Amino acid sequence: MTITGQAVIAGVMGWPVAHSRSPRLHNFWLDRYGIDGAYVPFAVPPEAVQAALGALPKLGIAGTNVTIPHKEAAFQAVDVRDPIAERIGAVNTVFVRPDTTLAGTNTDAFGFIEALRSRRPGWTGDAGPAVVLGAGGAARAVLVALQDAGAPEIRLLNRTRDRAEGLREAFGPPIVVAEWSEREAALDGARLLVNTTVLGMAGAEPLDIRLDALPRDAVVNDIVYTPMETPLLAAARTRGCIAVDGLEMLLHQARPGFAGWFGREPEVDDALRDHVMAGPAG
Repeated sequence: MTITGQAVIAGVMGWPVAHSRSPRLHNFWLDRYGIDGAYVPFAVPPEAVQAALGALPKLGIAGTNVTIPHKEAAFQAVDVRDPIAERIGAVNTVFVRPDTTLAGTNTDAFGFIEALRSRRPGWTGDAGPAVVLGAGGAARAVLVALQDAGAPEIRLLNRTRDRAEGLREAFGPPIVVAEWSEREAALDGARLLVNTTVLGMAGAEPLDIRLDALPRDAVVNDIVYTPMETPLLAAARTRGCIAVDGLEMLLHQARPGFAGWFGREPEVDDALRDHVMAGPAG
């Protein structure tokens, strides 16, 4: 990696941010492509997000990723948002434009779809029903992605049904809400199962679900990547399903930001994956 006085600088804002794998990811690409630049972590407390984002053009910084808990605050702070950020209601990638204004987007939906296609080439959303577990911020991005991919039916289940109903009202068809207690029956005929909850994450409660009704050629995606192989993914592989872990989405959602800041479309491959996995978990 080369850094001179002309280096392009970008980073990631979060609180905390020390656990983020994004610096390891982006700096791998900078080194691979010989780009004069750096990607750094910005530890920004919630009360300072707006000021920190406003300082980016003054410091000559090209932009930043935004992670928990700042995505909604960034949505409010940028000068312009693209349509997908508007629909998701959160910004995770900020670009400083030539006129010093801030443009915000959300690349989580893109990363989700690209992760599926990386493990099942040719995957299309119109292949059949999808089941989505959870109704938080990650679920919003997944629902937008599946709607745009042409999913004929999205079965949404959350432990608190009211939250799921709120998303159905916000996004509309083809989302249908089912009771959490019906999560196993909802798998019947599904072509895709996505866990957007923290259930199954290290330190969290397990995700209690049997996959007996899920077709064996379905795709199962768990956005959790700590641990990388969750019990859900292990069960999916045992059943013969294609399993997609959360790291794959993280890698692909980073591509648009890197291309916008550093001017090079990056590649996601096994070398990148191995490098990021070798870093601190978080």
